[in-house]
Amino acid sequence: MTALDDIPPGPYVALGDSISIDDYAGGPGRGGASLLARNRDGDFPAWAGADLGPRPWSVLATDGATTDTLLDRQLPALARLADPPAVVTVTIGGNDVLGSYGNTAAALRTVRTVGERLDDALGQIRASTRAGARLVVGTVYDPSDGTGDAPAVGLPPWPDVVSVLDELNTTLRAAARRHGALIADIHQHFGGHGLAAGNPASPDPRPDNCELWYCQVIEPNAWGAHGVRAAFWEALGGPLPSD
Repeated sequence: MTALDDIPPGPYVALGDSISIDDYAGGPGRGGASLLARNRDGDFPAWAGADLGPRPWSVLATDGATTDTLLDRQLPALARLADPPAVVTVTIGGNDVLGSYGNTAAALRTVRTVGERLDDALGQIRASTRAGARLVVGTVYDPSDGTGDAPAVGLPPWPDVVSVLDELNTTLRAAARRHGALIADIHQHFGGHGLAAGNPASPDPRPDNCELWYCQVIEPNAWGAHGVRAAFWEALGGPLPSD
């Protein structure tokens, strides 16, 4: 018996940004949230059966979403669902910070705003889910693999980028804990799968190098989507298969 056995019946809903969507992973069913809902056994045979099973699911996450998008568009859509979800995942905050890219003071102010808005969002999500629902908040990955070498991944120099990202993830974890949400450490799962593995700017959603988990600099490719799913699965208490 695992922690998954205690999740009540009901749908799974994915909220947030492109970390959760299918688009950059090669198409429908291939994104991190979709893999959590239904594994693609042909791509990840070791994970056969390691998913949320027969429960219905929907991805309300959208490309480029910020905390404003989450609050103003996605949460009203969540509240309108006829069947309250039993599992909700949220990936958010990275695009907010990208809007202040290069300006450390502004970015840190943005991080504080992300924390405040996520507090609001998590309270609303709790009100839209069924009793005993699992709420999971993901951290944000680093395509530079901790080097801060932004030019190498196609971005302008920003010496403070790693420390700002650390502050964002600290803020996301703190908000999750305040609301009794689980934490999916996507940042940790992606370590070594960015600049250390290849070129994160590659446009290929399914590169031959399965150790490279990014495309278009900041998006999860098919193998990165698997990493997102693995982080969600681990947070929910699912046993990690041997890849």
